[in-house]
Amino acid sequence: MTEQQIELVQKSWEKVAAIREVAGNLFYENLFRKDPTLKQLFKSGNMQEQGAKLLAMIGAAVHGLHNLDALVPTVQELGRRHVGYGVQDAHYATVGSALIETLRTGLGTDFTPETEQAWLAVYTVLASTMQEAK
Repeated sequence: MTEQQIELVQKSWEKVAAIREVAGNLFYENLFRKDPTLKQLFKSGNMQEQGAKLLAMIGAAVHGLHNLDALVPTVQELGRRHVGYGVQDAHYATVGSALIETLRTGLGTDFTPETEQAWLAVYTVLASTMQEAK
């Protein structure tokens, strides 16, 4: 991740945060369309609450990108918890794809190729950190 990519992600995240509820719903619609079997991992079934948690977690990660030393332990713990929920390595690609699709829809013309590459770089770092923490 470059400094420019971090800045693009943080700037674009401000716009996503403004449509937080819509973005959370859209993410899970995208995720379950891509892999309907993932619904079974969400025991509570309250996807609005889950969306709020997801957006809060992403927001915290996005704001912590300048201080990876502090962020990594939190992301590792999140990865360990996700193993307990039944998340498998293959799910990370589906989640990443659903996230990019959500950002593309939510940001519209502000989701430039550079912004997409920045998000892919950030997601790759976070997802690999989660996966390695098992």
